[in-house]
Amino acid sequence: MKQLLIFCAIATAVWACGGAESSSDTPSSQPAAAAPAKPDGKKIYKQYCVTCHGLYGDMGASGAFNLTTSALTMEERIAVITKGRGAMTPFENLLDADEIEAVAEYSLELKVE
Repeated sequence: MKQLLIFCAIATAVWACGGAESSSDTPSSQPAAAAPAKPDGKKIYKQYCVTCHGLYGDMGASGAFNLTTSALTMEERIAVITKGRGAMTPFENLLDADEIEAVAEYSLELKVE
């Protein structure tokens, strides 16, 4: 009987240690890192652009162009957001390339056909 109790205690200890190993936070047990989430262009637009362009892109404060009628291509929008134009602030030092692209994509949604 004593041997059975010792066996059960050892088996429980091994089982408990084995379970802890599979849920540890070591890099080898972590799944591969997921790709970073794509930036939210609408959120960034509301944070940086709405002051001059307005919520719907047609406010025109401080000489801001009307985004609802803009004929700029995606590449041209990225260039304008990155380098600025006229009174518009360049955002190359405030936003990374993915954020700038996300804002440019969102600005296309504001266009009224």
